[in-house]
Amino acid sequence: MADQSSDKTEQPTPKRLEDARKKGNVAKSMEINSAFILLSGTLTLFFISGYMFQNFSLFIKHVFGNLMSYQFGMDSVRPYAVSLIWISIKLIAPLLLAIMVIGILANIGQVGFLFTLEPVIPNPEKINPIKGFQRIFSMRSLEELIKGILKIAIISYVMYLVIKGHYDDYFLLMDQGTGQIISFMMKLIFQMAIKASLILLILAAADFAFQKWNYLKDMRMTKQEVKEELKEYEGDPQVRGRIRSLQREMSRKRMMADVPKADVVITNPTHYAVALKYEPDGMEAPRVLAKGSRKLALKIKEIARESGVPIVEDPPLARALFKSTEVGMEIPVDLFQSVAEVLAYIYRLKGKQLA
Repeated sequence: MADQSSDKTEQPTPKRLEDARKKGNVAKSMEINSAFILLSGTLTLFFISGYMFQNFSLFIKHVFGNLMSYQFGMDSVRPYAVSLIWISIKLIAPLLLAIMVIGILANIGQVGFLFTLEPVIPNPEKINPIKGFQRIFSMRSLEELIKGILKIAIISYVMYLVIKGHYDDYFLLMDQGTGQIISFMMKLIFQMAIKASLILLILAAADFAFQKWNYLKDMRMTKQEVKEELKEYEGDPQVRGRIRSLQREMSRKRMMADVPKADVVITNPTHYAVALKYEPDGMEAPRVLAKGSRKLALKIKEIARESGVPIVEDPPLARALFKSTEVGMEIPVDLFQSVAEVLAYIYRLKGKQLA
């Protein structure tokens, strides 16, 4: 079976991208989420570490200071458990809240506001073992493996540089107290976390660009798919042609119904026919009620004769009117004089006066 991916040479249309988005299929990098969550978590811990340490110390002092007075029984254990859970929530709530907010913002920043239940709808394809093996041993899996190894290698090297940079400080810890050692270790961990986060952000930006490129490549379409989508969007060409034909026919019928209202029909005499109407009180210039060439011109002349509308043969004027006007338009300024002479002639025959 031939690989159809080589036939997908066309860029995805907006409709295809929108349909994919509705199904939750968008260009997205999990590295962006991981990097921002790690960075936000590290910064949050740095700023609230004093708050957490103080509350945790008070909790430990309270527990061990009243240890002898505790009564452990079926009724007394529950308040202790509730108190322990509440203190734990107070300690970790700021960290969890910061991580949750940053995680949501990282997703919105990549794909915008998107809510769909499509990815969680049961799909037999997702539990198909053959498809599963294909995904495991696919080129995409190999790419993810290489990215993971590269990420671990770079972060490990950065951590090694941070640890090596404090090599001389380790010997000084032998003369330090427990609090000073813990403070030093926390600062060291903070430095490693911040630098690892920044490295992850750089890698995440590159990964997002790659995911975007890969997504657009996967969403490419064949020429036939583009044609089918265009046909679906705009309708079948034959149907559109039929609609346009009916519209032209209706417009022609309305035009023919206006011919009896004309003051004059100017002809070529057989190639063109233009029906004009002029009302001095309501029009600034004569208006074209109908026009046509060949068979349509003959039909206009026939209706004009049946309705008693004067027909004037003036080939140059007929050609000029036909080419420079549309039905419903007033005649151009440069034809005023010629048309006025024709109307004046017609009005003299009818005993009217041209305003």
